[in-house]
Amino acid sequence: MPSVLVVEDDPSIRQSLIEVLTEHGYAVRSAGDGFGALREVTQSSVDAVILDLGLPDLDGGDALRMIRGISSVPVLVATARDDEAEIIALLNAGADDYLVKPFSGGQLLARLSAVLRRTGSLPPAGGGAAGAAAPAAEPPRATTVGDLSVDPGARTAHLAGQELRLTRREFDLLAFLARHTGQVVSKRRLLTEVWREPYVDDQTVDVHLSSLRRKLGERAAAPRYLLTVRGVGIKLVAPR
Repeated sequence: MPSVLVVEDDPSIRQSLIEVLTEHGYAVRSAGDGFGALREVTQSSVDAVILDLGLPDLDGGDALRMIRGISSVPVLVATARDDEAEIIALLNAGADDYLVKPFSGGQLLARLSAVLRRTGSLPPAGGGAAGAAAPAAEPPRATTVGDLSVDPGARTAHLAGQELRLTRREFDLLAFLARHTGQVVSKRRLLTEVWREPYVDDQTVDVHLSSLRRKLGERAAAPRYLLTVRGVGIKLVAPR
């Protein structure tokens, strides 16, 4: 069964999270502070980390960067902070996804299982902590759009010959749009096929698109590769 590290300083919230996860088949470890989390990541084999930002000894953002320095374990940030710039900074620092407090147990389980599926700890069609593994599909071929090249097999993207430093989710989003170059893709479809959770808030896509635009050297007001079709969706195009 997948193992999850819950990092939360509030004992009652921590216990609630442990109970929800345990009831749904996860093996759960826990820590009440940042240094305890680092010890667990170093000494234990966990498949994902649920990281609260309001820790007593370390800022959660600092704890995230320290975890990233020693492990590639997926990190789901749980935060009461909903500032877009801060969320983008967390994603750029290595968070795989985020939840804004308060959130339901169902939303937590959905986001967690989606992260685990993307990293191979759950089968694609499992829908939970158990399920039959599906055969691996051959990765799509590399796509070139203008000066942008995206190679799903190598999980790399280059712009004008320079490799882009993308988070796991940003790459998945860019690779999906690259496979559908020139096609308008709705946010709902992105949530279904990239996040694999069609009921997640559309703002999740907006945050990742904003960060991706910045790394592509563009703004929503002056797009080059990511063209928004108002009221419909987004498409990847070659700059004119």
